[in-house]
Amino acid sequence: MTEQINNIPTEELFAPGHRACSGCGSALAMRLALKAAGKNTIVAHATGCMEVVSTPYPETSWKVPWIHVAFENAAAVASGIELALKTLGKSANILVLGGDGATFDIGFQAISGAFERGHKICYVCYDNNAYMNTGIQRSGATPKYASTTTSPAGSKIHGKQEFSKNMPIILAAHQAAYVATANIAFPQDFVVKVKKGLAANGPSYVQVYTPCPLGWNFPSSMTIQVAKMAFSSNVTPLYEIENGLLKFSRKPSAVKPVEEFIRMQARFKHLLPQEIQDCQNRVNDEFKKLERLEENKIQF
Repeated sequence: MTEQINNIPTEELFAPGHRACSGCGSALAMRLALKAAGKNTIVAHATGCMEVVSTPYPETSWKVPWIHVAFENAAAVASGIELALKTLGKSANILVLGGDGATFDIGFQAISGAFERGHKICYVCYDNNAYMNTGIQRSGATPKYASTTTSPAGSKIHGKQEFSKNMPIILAAHQAAYVATANIAFPQDFVVKVKKGLAANGPSYVQVYTPCPLGWNFPSSMTIQVAKMAFSSNVTPLYEIENGLLKFSRKPSAVKPVEEFIRMQARFKHLLPQEIQDCQNRVNDEFKKLERLEENKIQF
């Protein structure tokens, strides 16, 4: 029997010694995702931070079968793996990994197709809010007003000009078997959700919030504190969508102002009071939408 602490296996299938930055939230997500999946797992991994830091030739941090594919086709490759296993009469957990750039933007077409076809795969998006590996460029997940190298805060624009996509809701609308949001500040919750996603009878999606000290510009010792504040301010709600119905997995006991989250990161240091209020209004509106979905049992 696998040894566990707080219902999380102690065995490490994502080996230490990789090249991730100090305080990297995404590296912690990789460790936890593999603990949830176990040894009988095949990983299809899109290009991105976690692919680069974990596989500098001839080394690897992956103790399970792992395939690196392009930004745009991880879900398509995973679909092929699933069909190949069926043909061979074999079974394994099929875990797809991608950052927000590979998920929200470049790989979206392949993800949409895989979900529409109903492949039994679990897609885990590690959301660090930008294309961090290639130089902190804005993505579809980057928050409004965040300063990145392609949406710099200056005299012409004050950071990114658009709010982020809502990928969990988009994939719930694809009739996904299971959709969930997670946060590395709550490891047990994340592990349970990945296990549920892998067990689902069809495509599943788990989006895990992974703060990036380098890209968000905060001290590397504060990763978990930043993640906790994102939850406490309702910036990253935690919920599941099962059988088309949304249910919160937890809520903050005392909701903090979004400004407290914003002030923890230098990527928002240029924000004006009205811009902070704009962010607060957006968070309030999006959270209320989720509450209405839960309260009224609105089915996707």
